[in-house]
Amino acid sequence: MGAHSGSDTSVYQTDSYWWIITLSRDTSRLDNKTGLGCDLCRIILDFGLSISKGDVSTNGKWCYVVLWVIPHSFSSNIRWKSLKNQLVSVCASNSASFYFNQQSDSKSSSSPLVYLLKFCCLDRKGLLHDVTKVLCELELTIQRVKVMTTPDDKVMDMFFVTDNLELLHTKKRRDDTCRSLYAILGDSCISCDLQLPGPEYDALQQGVSSPPPTVAEELFCCELSEKENLSHALSPDLNKLKSPGVTIDNSSSPAHTLLQIHCVDQKGLLYGIMRTLKDCNIQDGKKLLGSEKQSSLCFRLKVEMLHPLRVIISNRGPDTELLVANPVEICGKGRPRVFYDVTLALKVLGICIFSAEIGWNLTSDRQ
Repeated sequence: MGAHSGSDTSVYQTDSYWWIITLSRDTSRLDNKTGLGCDLCRIILDFGLSISKGDVSTNGKWCYVVLWVIPHSFSSNIRWKSLKNQLVSVCASNSASFYFNQQSDSKSSSSPLVYLLKFCCLDRKGLLHDVTKVLCELELTIQRVKVMTTPDDKVMDMFFVTDNLELLHTKKRRDDTCRSLYAILGDSCISCDLQLPGPEYDALQQGVSSPPPTVAEELFCCELSEKENLSHALSPDLNKLKSPGVTIDNSSSPAHTLLQIHCVDQKGLLYGIMRTLKDCNIQDGKKLLGSEKQSSLCFRLKVEMLHPLRVIISNRGPDTELLVANPVEICGKGRPRVFYDVTLALKVLGICIFSAEIGWNLTSDRQ
């Protein structure tokens, strides 16, 4: 068994490809804050890991967390040191001093600078996913994307990215990124450039083309439609699994609420649950009172488990359009690796991408 250890986080690797991440502070405890579980799960999901099981203990002020995780793919290159640093950065007040010391030389600690990665190359199946995979491994977060295909089978891709390591201001980091892309694209790459975007790209950063109103209503609606509730295409057994059960029990403890959830397993399940609890401002270790609040939480959890992503296939003129939407946390961060997963699915199915966009949409009650 190998180990990567630190004052607040230890990561252990076993021979069976299981990893255990333990988070601790001051005799195995860290500051308990609303949304801490969501933040931890988001980071773990963003590093290509899936939480197999976990154990969390808290007294309402301090907590101790142990998570068993496995990689989504055995070919994944997990950067354990970076993972540990990111986990530490969200855990506790004394850990935060480490995080901010690391960022002290940056003028953009509150809002990372957005860089424009622009490259031109020959088109091929799976190209967009291969590029996205490289960016994820380099810990670059994709904010917006604009992909255009020309009649002569060339593509011009523009990725607006932020750097989790906040090193893109250095020439070495930019050069290393371009070299990694050249390595995956090979001779098909015609040009590659990574710089701060000029004012001529402001329009691209502000928004994307909006879907028709009827499509947008279905895509961004927070209510479950009758079709979604019935799940027509599923067998009786799968219908049972697609009917999540959420039970709230206040009788088991005088100080805590027991929340029991039964649903089909899926990627990012624990993140989705924790994100919903965070959005509802519910803290682990606190009693949940009030029937209206309980009903609202149960409904939102069921929606999250049934549809962590909203997917619609529609026709726009001669083209087939795939629309994928996911809720944004109250802190402004979206579900990790959505674009990665979508492009991977299209690559596996052998479907070519003619044009692609990533953007934000604000509805009446959420992003």
